[in-house]
Amino acid sequence: MISLPYAELHAFPDGDAPHTGNPAGVMVLTAPMSDADRLGIASSNNLSETAFLEASGEADSWRLRWFTPGVEVDLCGHATMASAVWLFEEGHVAVDTARFETRSGILSVTRAGPDRYAMDLPVIGYKPADASTEAVAALGAGAPAAAFDIDRVHGARYQMLVYSDEKTVAGLRPDISALKTAGINVIAAAPGQSADVVSRFFAPASGVDEDPVTGSAHATLAPYWAQRLGRHTLTARQIGPRPGALGMTVGGNGRVTLVGTARRYLDGVVRV
Repeated sequence: MISLPYAELHAFPDGDAPHTGNPAGVMVLTAPMSDADRLGIASSNNLSETAFLEASGEADSWRLRWFTPGVEVDLCGHATMASAVWLFEEGHVAVDTARFETRSGILSVTRAGPDRYAMDLPVIGYKPADASTEAVAALGAGAPAAAFDIDRVHGARYQMLVYSDEKTVAGLRPDISALKTAGINVIAAAPGQSADVVSRFFAPASGVDEDPVTGSAHATLAPYWAQRLGRHTLTARQIGPRPGALGMTVGGNGRVTLVGTARRYLDGVVRV
């Protein structure tokens, strides 16, 4: 049995409100670990994602992988933010930017001010599509104003369904089992009153019924709403039962910058 450092941080909290933001597990590995053990730890943690960090051999650079309780994913924004904030707070970053080698290429998080960090992610593409009849039925809010297929990053098909107002998205009570049976994850989004853009993300096909504040979803939301609203910098809130907030800036190079922070909730060790 070995003991490994472990922390839980809540990424993209809703201002100073407690019990908001997206919980992420962060574990630093000091020796090789099998994928089965990583998945087992993520399942035991029962958070939407657990991040596993390994030193890359280069200064201020780490290898990073993300696991839900059911699968490894190609991109996870909130657990990347949580990993970076933990590294900064523990004094493991000598400069202002932490870099991560991931399945989605090199990602970076830069200290942008007190309790403020800017995370660089690739745009996740989307294209107009017919709304999945199973998804529309499962969400129970009627036909959306628009629907899009999104490039897969969580091992399952998923769509973005755009509704007319924040109230509709806030009031969704989806049939999670129906979404899981259909094998589809859904971003539900609308123009907001509490922010430029509001959304919720349901991912039962990847082992997460509803993710509180999803960084990867905003890598699609940002370019779509920047084009629709005619602005490159936007505010966003995810407005499910556990809300959170962040800023978004769309660059001209196929990248998105998400701005926010992560708050430490617990520190300890995991024994495996």
